[in-house]
Amino acid sequence: MYDGDCPYCSIAAVALQRIESIDAVGWAADPVGPFLSAQFDAQPFAMLLVDPAEGRVYAGRSAAEELAERAGTPGIVGSLVRDNYDAIAETVGRLSGRERDPADVQDTYELTEAARERLPALRAAATDGPADVVDASDAANADA
Repeated sequence: MYDGDCPYCSIAAVALQRIESIDAVGWAADPVGPFLSAQFDAQPFAMLLVDPAEGRVYAGRSAAEELAERAGTPGIVGSLVRDNYDAIAETVGRLSGRERDPADVQDTYELTEAARERLPALRAAATDGPADVVDASDAANADA
């Protein structure tokens, strides 16, 4: 799940969707709130990676580190992202004009059964990425 109002988050979501089995769901999607409530008994504003096969939900710095690893970046990149997550989130928030701070959920959590039941709706809300972000290779192919 990503903050679709944040241009930096949206660009990252597009890039991460190139990883097989990664789908991006914007925070404004209807199923996000019910999923969060089922998982956390609240609706924390945080970067999340849900892995149903592992039965895990990665949140905050844990999600950032796991996504960096799955993207095949060198281990040091994942460590840097994890160790500097708060500073990165603050900077991105300031640059994008975000009016709320990320919640302090930073760990890996067991996927609850109630949240697992909400996964089909969450998957159905997955997008191909923000409509206003154009993939440069698609634009080049359109010109050919």
